[in-house]
Amino acid sequence: MAVAASTALMAPPTDSNVPEAPEAGPSLTNAPQLPKPPPLGARGQLGLLQPPSGAATNVAVKVERDGSVSITEQVTVPGGQHLVRRIPLKVPATEEQDRVYGIRDVTVDGAGKTELTGEQLVATFDGGAATLKYKVDGAIADVGGAQQVRWQVASGWDGELSRVTASFSAPTRETPTVDCFAGPLGSDRQCSLAETDHSGVVRIEQDKLAAGERVDLAVQLPAGTVPANARFERVDSVGGAFVLTTLTGIGFGVLALFLVLGAVAVWLSRRRDKGALTAGTGPVDVLMRDGDRVFFASPDGVLPGQVGTVVDETVDVVDVSGTVVDLAVRNYLWIAEVRGAGTVDWQIARRNAPDEHLVAFEREIYTALLPEGTDSVLLSELRGRGTVDLRVAGEAMYADVVRKGWFSRRPDKSRSKLTWVGVGLVALGLVGTAVLTFTAGHALLGVAVALAGLAVLLGASWVPPRTSRGRRLVGQVRGLLEYLHTVKVADIPPVDREMVFSRSLPYAIVLGDTEHWLRTFEALDPSADGSAGLYWFGGLEGDRDLRRFAAHLPSFLSALDGLLAESGHLRSLRPEPVPA
Repeated sequence: MAVAASTALMAPPTDSNVPEAPEAGPSLTNAPQLPKPPPLGARGQLGLLQPPSGAATNVAVKVERDGSVSITEQVTVPGGQHLVRRIPLKVPATEEQDRVYGIRDVTVDGAGKTELTGEQLVATFDGGAATLKYKVDGAIADVGGAQQVRWQVASGWDGELSRVTASFSAPTRETPTVDCFAGPLGSDRQCSLAETDHSGVVRIEQDKLAAGERVDLAVQLPAGTVPANARFERVDSVGGAFVLTTLTGIGFGVLALFLVLGAVAVWLSRRRDKGALTAGTGPVDVLMRDGDRVFFASPDGVLPGQVGTVVDETVDVVDVSGTVVDLAVRNYLWIAEVRGAGTVDWQIARRNAPDEHLVAFEREIYTALLPEGTDSVLLSELRGRGTVDLRVAGEAMYADVVRKGWFSRRPDKSRSKLTWVGVGLVALGLVGTAVLTFTAGHALLGVAVALAGLAVLLGASWVPPRTSRGRRLVGQVRGLLEYLHTVKVADIPPVDREMVFSRSLPYAIVLGDTEHWLRTFEALDPSADGSAGLYWFGGLEGDRDLRRFAAHLPSFLSALDGLLAESGHLRSLRPEPVPA
């Protein structure tokens, strides 16, 4: 019967039990429609062609009822010659897929030997005749409502074959249709002869097959003739690794959900943080009572130098000035006005050395003003030395608000734990993409992880560093400010008024409420406790109220602010009063 070609034979299997593939075979990509071969009279009957003058092979291909294909190759090699055939177990089907075959039950009789590896069957033939037998799995594919048997009856020879003959039989009564191509892999050159005889056996012949060329046989059978068993594998290529699959689609779906939830979380966090700056907790009870005595206790133990940083996330000059006054109030320093001929200067003197009760930034401020071996200094002397180095103190102040749990990271830095999580995810995603590209595929999963890392990096810079404890403290600071505005001197026992006034003053300074606080206590008699003047401020010992002190303290703060601002390490803005 004449050769008949059909593009339907090249279509991928559609049966649910067979992996989908664009083509059913290794080398007939986009094969053209085959014209019928010339009548036998033009070539002569099979078997009447010239006998082979060199190496030749006669191949019998038989389709078994279980879907396997039995192959018998009768190989003749002239004396003194040596031929090797390599039969690959994986051949290209398309640019993205390989067709995979299995070979088993290999035997060889005569002048030959074989070696079966995981990648190929290697058959070696010496001069003489040999018979190679084996079974092939994976040659049957369901294609376009029919079945196709695909096998290269001759391929991988390292020398020229003068003639290749082959026969094909299958368990069907219907006449099969055959396609046969010869030549280099992928070529559409027709075999020398292909026909189906009266018994339904396909017979082919090919003259002169060069080394490395193949004879590719594709026979169409009725649907359901035998069980289909063709296998296809995706080609491990860079392009194939980035194909969108069900798995990678799920990965990007998870990424989209992660981005949405992350954006909502960031928005809620920023909203809560903004709300903490505007919504107070009401008056805060900072006056603790012990019997008839009253003493001051700040909310959450916050120090004056920490208040400003907790509220505006920045260490400012006023935070240091408030700390200096607080150190004097707590009996570590002594502040005194020094008058000369038409000049006013300010003295800062040592009363007690720094001890374990001072936190790191307080010790650094103390040491910056009074280095080891210095018991007293004038502000004019500090100015004459140059600037006061407050860099270490500023670093310590930022670190301390993190240590206290008010911030998750230093508010002056953009890096946080989330930043490193983002860096880790980006690195994991890049490494995963590279590994998956050259191994299992689905490299888009690595891309999704890297994108998640980038989102975390971006989100980390938008997440407010202030913690829930810090937000609660901000509300308490507003309550502290309300206390400064509403406290009544008459409610404080006379013996405790100077202490309450003094302990609260540094907080009034950093919150911009100095003037109001001084005016509230201007009638306070500092000698009521039996000692002349305020216990931490010298030069006004004879006063029986705080009116002159209220006029002189702002001068000291202004001079100290100017000195500290000259260091250039801190903001020099004195805050506006915080609204209650």
